[in-house]
Amino acid sequence: MTETTSSEWTGTIDQVILGATKEEGGTRSCSYRIGGESDLPLLGTVPAGIRQPLIAFELCDDLHAWPQIVRHYVGDVADDPAAWSALAGKEYGADLIRLYLTSTHKRGFSDFNAVGTTVADVLRATSLPIIIEGSNEPDIDSEVFQSCGEAGQGERLLLGTAEASRYRSIAAAALAYGHSVVAQSPIDINLAKQLNILLRETGLPHDRIVIDPYTGALGYGFEYTYSVMERIRFAALKGDSDLAMPMICSAFDSLNVKEVRDAEPDLRDDAAVQWEFAAALAAAVAGSEIVCVRHPKTIPLLKEALSALNSGVRRAGGESP
Repeated sequence: MTETTSSEWTGTIDQVILGATKEEGGTRSCSYRIGGESDLPLLGTVPAGIRQPLIAFELCDDLHAWPQIVRHYVGDVADDPAAWSALAGKEYGADLIRLYLTSTHKRGFSDFNAVGTTVADVLRATSLPIIIEGSNEPDIDSEVFQSCGEAGQGERLLLGTAEASRYRSIAAAALAYGHSVVAQSPIDINLAKQLNILLRETGLPHDRIVIDPYTGALGYGFEYTYSVMERIRFAALKGDSDLAMPMICSAFDSLNVKEVRDAEPDLRDDAAVQWEFAAALAAAVAGSEIVCVRHPKTIPLLKEALSALNSGVRRAGGESP
């Protein structure tokens, strides 16, 4: 088998901008450019202004489906998504906030004004760029994403999640209000490409799509995800523009695996963090520009590890990592 070298790459990963500062028409304290690579992860030269991988802290507006170990660790603040998001930025050290509107997953949900209010409250509480995960029910997608998009207009949100069976509503909201979209496919490079094509056919441009290859926990499917992420990146660098988008990964099942559930009570937090850390770090090595976690203690471990990995990366313009 012939080894592919960087001299054979002809493609570049599209850059996607997340968040908007006051100068850019928003209220965020910073904005991020992700993507831009023309080599394999953590190799070659990273374009000026790019800082990655980024760490997104995941939280929700209704705890009914959230890992018990996080609820126990975080305490009462988890009942208030605005206060929780402020804490994630100021104390946990997250780069972004990923808000799951889990309230919309309940049967018969129809309070779409509340969705917009929650998004607006979180935007006021934190100055970090925001990822919003809306409904997973096609019948209410249009109203949910309309409300989210309008509440975050001007902030360059990342809206999720588009799937092959339900992508038009989220694409419409992103186009109407200036946001980007998470495109998720079930661990399959061909389905990832197909979904990107479908989104582009709605009018959504390349530079407003972020690929979610779908991530299982370590030992529960992550190994397959890793290989698919490698194939996506190889294809993009070889010139396949339909796959030349940055990636986001969340091994959200990491905190619910048997090894965490069955750990001794006084060791359960550490087990959860180690399981989540292992999947997130591996995802970054595979090429994910954003890795998402749910346990606050995972963030400092990841920051230390990513800093060490980034220490040898060359940056255009002589920037420090």
